[in-house]
Amino acid sequence: MNEIDPKSVNSLKRKLNQDTAKIRWQALAEHQQQQAVVEVDSNLDLILVGCEFAQDNHEQVAEWLQSGKLAKVSDEKAEIWRQDDREMWAVVVAPWVLVQQLKL
Repeated sequence: MNEIDPKSVNSLKRKLNQDTAKIRWQALAEHQQQQAVVEVDSNLDLILVGCEFAQDNHEQVAEWLQSGKLAKVSDEKAEIWRQDDREMWAVVVAPWVLVQQLKL
């Protein structure tokens, strides 16, 4: 396995942090229709998850998917969020949009 340069990881984290924003679910409707929206469990660090996606860390992403800490947003959940006009954190790691519900 190749070692990843810590400076590159820190740079990636800074970029993803700057690219993360609060967004209303309505604005993500097009991405949801393409099934490109992934919900990140509120106990995970959204930036860390984005880094793992960006670095193609298939093993870690698969582990989170298997444990239910990551999941594509279902049409049913998307409809509830649309009706609630839900606001959430989002970051794009093409082709995915990672979303996380705001902590109350």
